[in-house]
Amino acid sequence: MSAVPMLADAPWLMSGGTARVLQLLNADGEEARVVGGAVRNALLGLLPGDIDIATTALPHEVMRRAKSAGIKAVPTGIDHGTVTLVIDSQPYEVTTLREDTETFGRKAKVAFGRDWVKDAERRDFTMNGLSVDADGVVHDYVGGIADAAARRVRFIGDPDQRIAEDFLRILRFFRIHAAFGAGDPDRDGYLACIRGRAGLASLSAERLRMEMLKLLVAPGASAAALAMADGGLLQALTGGVVYTGPLSAMIAIERELGLAASSTRRLAALTVAVTEDAKRVATRLRLSNAETKALDSMGHRWWRLATKGEADAQRLLYRLGAERYHDRVLLGWARAGGDVGSSRWRALAELPQRWIAPKFPLRAADFIARGMAEGPALGHVLTLAEDAWLAADFPLEEAALVSIADQAAARISRDERT
Repeated sequence: MSAVPMLADAPWLMSGGTARVLQLLNADGEEARVVGGAVRNALLGLLPGDIDIATTALPHEVMRRAKSAGIKAVPTGIDHGTVTLVIDSQPYEVTTLREDTETFGRKAKVAFGRDWVKDAERRDFTMNGLSVDADGVVHDYVGGIADAAARRVRFIGDPDQRIAEDFLRILRFFRIHAAFGAGDPDRDGYLACIRGRAGLASLSAERLRMEMLKLLVAPGASAAALAMADGGLLQALTGGVVYTGPLSAMIAIERELGLAASSTRRLAALTVAVTEDAKRVATRLRLSNAETKALDSMGHRWWRLATKGEADAQRLLYRLGAERYHDRVLLGWARAGGDVGSSRWRALAELPQRWIAPKFPLRAADFIARGMAEGPALGHVLTLAEDAWLAADFPLEEAALVSIADQAAARISRDERT
């Protein structure tokens, strides 16, 4: 990587909506540049992702220019200098340059400015402090080019001070390292995160959830989680025991099976041994209802899978449905050691691909025809019949179904008589 790298051949920068926004704002003494993650990603040969733009123009001037050009402008955070411009349904977040006037955590007082150096210095990590202008020239005031080349995630300035400004930067340090770093985490940053870990308790559950789920699907999630656990950080986040071995195993299993990384599956592998763990983690991170139910299902007696044969697995698949069944099998596999060469666990995991559970063929009408009245007993007899049908391995022959229905109805009649 050269001392002053160029992105003049980057199509996302030189054409389309990005180029239009930069052209709009680079006039009449004002300047605009793309900043942060898009620049970092481009230097690392990755897709730019979200494109954020910084400008010397004040927010109301950005709004005025956008209106004159017929561009939709949304004052998403105008008091803090942010306006979102929408071009061809693509949002571009435009923020006026800022500098801190007083720093006391996330409530630091900031003022709009025109100094690109000060704006860069108030960002979190050196590789996120880069900017690129409309000509493709990358500007680096904090050593981000060298750190990006080395894939080294390093705080800008004093790590302890940057963490005290926002304790979420502890999680971001590990998440960015897991996504873009190489080797061990930067030692100064790592030690500062350990020193500041008590501050994690001050963060909202929503912010913790967002960063944790992003971290878990990053390429280096396993190593980052191990480093966090060694530093006593994961326990503070989850409020309980963590299991880095099953997490590594889950990641290996997903890769072996060609599955997309699942933040929910990986969170379960890291934190859930029993359903009580699922409830605790869901509360601590304020997970969505869907995430909570998924963790609870995975944690429910997953250890029974270690001894299940094909018939038992088919019954479980019928009960849970393909998605819930698959996730529970993968958790059981990961907790069993995660041997990716295990033909038995692979067969269990791939059962939904080769076998589709039939629908329970008996209906309420079958029991009404046997003289049963509608009511609670009817629901009870259907449950008994379904259990018997599953135990008999899903028969569909008429004679077997008649026998199952007759026996279930007779049992209900006996129960009512007693």
